[in-house]
Amino acid sequence: MKNFLKQFFGSFNEEPTLTPVDDENAVRKSITVSGHVQGVGFRYFVRQEAHKLGITGWVMNLNDGTVTMEVQCTPPVLEEFVARLQKGNGYSKVVQMKSYDLDIIKGENKFGIKY
Repeated sequence: MKNFLKQFFGSFNEEPTLTPVDDENAVRKSITVSGHVQGVGFRYFVRQEAHKLGITGWVMNLNDGTVTMEVQCTPPVLEEFVARLQKGNGYSKVVQMKSYDLDIIKGENKFGIKY
């Protein structure tokens, strides 16, 4: 069962190392998503999409029912990522997304789930 969960959701403790985004072209955003986004595998979906796109950062549930994340990538990749978030994983329903700019973290090379 553990191997199935690891295969489906990925490792719970280890995150794959990603190639850091070129600092010159990178942007970092804080994004908070509201709607039906907890209890539906949304964080795992976010992590999976981030890994596919080479995005670094993290995602975490908040006590108010929202999901927050920090993402670092190039602007075109960010645009694609946001489109995927809005579409969701088939179980989630994104109602609202708020974002603001952050300073980039040089050399960041992982995207993980925070608890």
